[in-house]
Amino acid sequence: MKLSGLQRPIAIALAASLMVAAHSSLTVQASSPSHGLSAFDELKYLADFQHFEYVNPDAPKGGRLSMIGTAGLTTFDSFNGFIIKGDAAQGIDLIYDTLMTRAFDEPDAVYGLVAHTAELADDKMSVVFNLRPEATFADGTPVTAADVVFTFQMLKEKGSPPFSFSLRDVANAEALDDHTVRYTFQGELVRDLPLTVATLPILPKAFYDRHPFDETWLVPPLGSGPYAVADFKAGTFIKYRRRDDYWAKDLPVNRGQNNFDELRYEYYRDRTAELQNLLNGTFDLREEFTSVDWATAYNVPAVNDGRILRKTLPDEQPSGAQGFMINTRREAFKDPRVRQALDYAFDFEWTNKNLFYELYQRTGSYFENSTMKAHGKPSPEELALLEPFRDKLPPEVFAEVYSPPVSSGGGRDRQLLRQADKLLREAGWTLQNRKRANADGEQLQIEFLLFSQAFVRIINPYIANLKRLGIDARIRLVDTAQYQRRVKSFDFDITTRRYVLRLTPGLEMINYWSSATARTEGSLNLSGISNPVIDSLIDKALSATSRDELTTATRAIDRVLRSSHYWVPHWYKSAHNLAFWDKFSWPEVKPKYNRGIIRTWWYDEEKAAKLKAR
Repeated sequence: MKLSGLQRPIAIALAASLMVAAHSSLTVQASSPSHGLSAFDELKYLADFQHFEYVNPDAPKGGRLSMIGTAGLTTFDSFNGFIIKGDAAQGIDLIYDTLMTRAFDEPDAVYGLVAHTAELADDKMSVVFNLRPEATFADGTPVTAADVVFTFQMLKEKGSPPFSFSLRDVANAEALDDHTVRYTFQGELVRDLPLTVATLPILPKAFYDRHPFDETWLVPPLGSGPYAVADFKAGTFIKYRRRDDYWAKDLPVNRGQNNFDELRYEYYRDRTAELQNLLNGTFDLREEFTSVDWATAYNVPAVNDGRILRKTLPDEQPSGAQGFMINTRREAFKDPRVRQALDYAFDFEWTNKNLFYELYQRTGSYFENSTMKAHGKPSPEELALLEPFRDKLPPEVFAEVYSPPVSSGGGRDRQLLRQADKLLREAGWTLQNRKRANADGEQLQIEFLLFSQAFVRIINPYIANLKRLGIDARIRLVDTAQYQRRVKSFDFDITTRRYVLRLTPGLEMINYWSSATARTEGSLNLSGISNPVIDSLIDKALSATSRDELTTATRAIDRVLRSSHYWVPHWYKSAHNLAFWDKFSWPEVKPKYNRGIIRTWWYDEEKAAKLKAR
């Protein structure tokens, strides 16, 4: 079982310049026009590249792909995905273009889309984007620098925290003419800002003159991207139609991509209904996040005779941080010993064996499945960052990095429960008439806030262990809308979440772990982390000038986070488990850092005909 974050990731990096050298690692020349940007001046593709290596440039266009999108999203009530209000429809980003777009076989590189080039100032404090005059919105009106400026102003002033915090050090955007826009930065942490603004969606100012930016609405928005909203029923489905008149369909960054005539996202209230509707042919494709279903539920005729394929794709991105997020804003959870005791009470080994068919590994790090994960004792380079804060950090930071306890796998490991009991007693929570209570006689209570039944079978054994410790633990299952409201306002004890981190972590770390977001409603800092040492280390990571420096800083962050026990870590697998009806094809090469399905797969008419005949 794997959670996907509800946040739309924002690619972030610094500029690299146009090159003439014919090799894959390019040298930056400041202030010269660049066809692409990267955090550490690394671009794989030359200015005259024809297409990305992971696409089939001759992929046929046509057909339909209907699917389940992001795990855990069971409804939508808005097409405005840029504000804190409402639940936005999946896939809405398909209708918008950006100044530059990701290459998914590089850690963070982007290449020109609406902007054909970018020019980074020598002092790195501003960047100019040169827009293509042929760029148009779906109604035929031109995409102008004024639209880019409007987008920036709205996202910074009224956008949800993932946008507004990412843009806090972008001082200004100005249209130099209709096809030239300049962004100006402030402060010292500017490395990632050129690419932050390069990957913002471009919103048409004229549309928002009629539809308030800070309100929810279900009017199909106007965009300049490859798809447009074709049909929808709120909370049930949304359908996008590929635009034949899409202005950028023949650009190198789009060649071999956006191959389906129709994309449709289906919504179901629970995963059991999703699975049954896939197996009966209601829709085409689903990623399986429930291990017991992957192991047992696909023994059906359509799978056994090959009409439905099961395919596992490698996931080479950081697995991120999935776990039970403990809300330290609650008085009962302010003591890290209480939080660590909750870790000792969760028996992952039993869970993995009995519920997950041993398909997962235990998550130990906030940077799991990446080189940024801390190991062993701090390196000399890490110590150089940590030593100035020794008097503000627990001694454990300077020893072997904290890892979750390993149980006997029996479901109620007495040794671990005794350790949890010891930690709780030290924190002032003693057993009084078999109840874990504080000095005032108040019992320790924990409510797990959920919106899906999927986690109930996992949490119930955990609750049994917590009750053995005298804790009054329970599950609160609410509908999706109420869940979103409560999480955004931090009205919970513990909830589940997965933080997604990029290969070049940047400003998203502020939204996840900084003091600035701990009290900001709608931020993704669910645990309420407010630690000046972490703030300082995030600054070090954001100002790193090489990947080695970035790795050192993120490992130091990982050590401090893990020693503070802000979560009970879950599990991960470095793979995507897919089930789909056999009517699609895909390129020989998968994009290294993306599933590639929506972007690079295509409808195979020959396969579809055979499937229909069967």
